[in-house]
Amino acid sequence: MDHATPRTDPRIVRTRQLLRDAFIELLQEIDIEKISVNRLAERATINRVTFYLHYRDIPDMLEKMADEMVEDIQQVLNDTPLHLNPNSNEEESWPMLVNLLEHLSKHSKFYKVILATHRTTVFSDRLLKLLAGLVADRLEKKEVDSVRSSLNIQKDIAIWYGSSALIGTIIAWLRNDMPYTPLYLAKQFILLRSTSAKTINPNK
Repeated sequence: MDHATPRTDPRIVRTRQLLRDAFIELLQEIDIEKISVNRLAERATINRVTFYLHYRDIPDMLEKMADEMVEDIQQVLNDTPLHLNPNSNEEESWPMLVNLLEHLSKHSKFYKVILATHRTTVFSDRLLKLLAGLVADRLEKKEVDSVRSSLNIQKDIAIWYGSSALIGTIIAWLRNDMPYTPLYLAKQFILLRSTSAKTINPNK
């Protein structure tokens, strides 16, 4: 999860990565409330002054880490091909989900700690918001939205349900050491959604 840009000083990137890695290590050992700047700086092998050159305090660091997480995931979603095969089946028609799960798998140490092992609100809330946007976008682009309307299901409730089910599935997958591949899990999730829709609307 490298956030370097052409203008970013490599030393800044390295220091921030050291702090992020140190934070994840400490979070595996102690509660987040016990992580202090002193402990974090010591684990990252830097001094406190260096920490304050990058962040105001621990909450500020977490906010910036969450921002970077969202940027990473958004980039992954943006890199997904927009033109899909119109004849593809339901399981193959949401490559964004596969790309998202592959990204989580690639950086599983980070996501397992912040989402599954020591779930921290700032990260889970940001991810839930991002997933809600993804679900909302899919509702608007698919015929499922007309089904939702015909059944008088409120759009916001459909988004809450879809995004909550998705983040719950992701957390359980991470917590159980990712026993399924991203592609298989994505197919299973889509099948479950399809089965649920058919149960609600058996004439579909």
